[in-house]
Amino acid sequence: MPRSSALSTHFNSRLASLGWDTWFEQRFESFAAEGLQPARIATDYGAEYLVHSASETTRGVLGRRLRSESTVVPSVGDWVGVLPRAWDTPAVIHGVVERRTSFSRKVVHRETREQVLAANVDVAFVVATAGDANVRRIERYLAMAWQSGAMPAVVLTKSDLTESLDDIRVEIEAVAAGTPVVATSAVTGEGVDEMNLQLAGSRTGVLLGPSGVGKSTLINRMAGADVMQTREVFRTGEGRHMTSHRELIELPGGGMIIDTPGLREAQLWAGEGALDSLFEDIEALELRCRFPDCEHRTEPGCAIKAALADGSLDSGPVNNRARERYLRR
Repeated sequence: MPRSSALSTHFNSRLASLGWDTWFEQRFESFAAEGLQPARIATDYGAEYLVHSASETTRGVLGRRLRSESTVVPSVGDWVGVLPRAWDTPAVIHGVVERRTSFSRKVVHRETREQVLAANVDVAFVVATAGDANVRRIERYLAMAWQSGAMPAVVLTKSDLTESLDDIRVEIEAVAAGTPVVATSAVTGEGVDEMNLQLAGSRTGVLLGPSGVGKSTLINRMAGADVMQTREVFRTGEGRHMTSHRELIELPGGGMIIDTPGLREAQLWAGEGALDSLFEDIEALELRCRFPDCEHRTEPGCAIKAALADGSLDSGPVNNRARERYLRR
């Protein structure tokens, strides 16, 4: 095989293992025209990044123009355009490729702004402790996932420490609109293979949830190694949050997983407000119903039923959930 062909094959296979596909390739064309190469942000240390390219894993720093002029800064999971580095210097990041999905939180300083925690995620694992699952919080995280376009799954950790797992699962399934609910245990390994299977084919997952629910320990189980620093679990089953930076971790069976700092409900960029916004199309249709007290079930002249029938009202999982909540008001 000619050297150029062999290099091209390696280039494409390595990028593909990091989640690169034709969607990103098309959006990288302008960067390629400037002589830049694609790389993926693996770790965000603040002043520096760790980046994976087709040929190496190395340090990366922001280029001057990106640092001073751009309002978009790289986050873990982002694809970026880098200038090939010389000798022992860091790779220079000159631009961020359009994101397919992103997860954000609110940062309040002088004004509220959005901070992207993870980008280009395919599967969002909403993590909660089985013995202390907050259904309202889970619902808000699900709203984040649905709004982003990622596929959600609810993960219940420490399932070996509760005797009411079936009851908890029923409660969550009632708000999850068909989303898978996976019971896991870092002690027995239950549910870990199921999570890894959802990331097969170089897909990227993210763990979303508050501090102390066992996200870092879960990642260690998924990776089959102690890749995340954790502290000993207390006898009550409560842990301490240990993630000090966000990191994209490659899993031995393929796929990647991103841990995030614990998110308090007040920090969610999307959530209840995002879900409530989905009521707007239903409220507009309701005004067109024949009867003002229409319950949108069997009444003739129901505009909501008609919109569902002709496809003008989205029948996806987010709007299904919004309709269910709206009709219960």
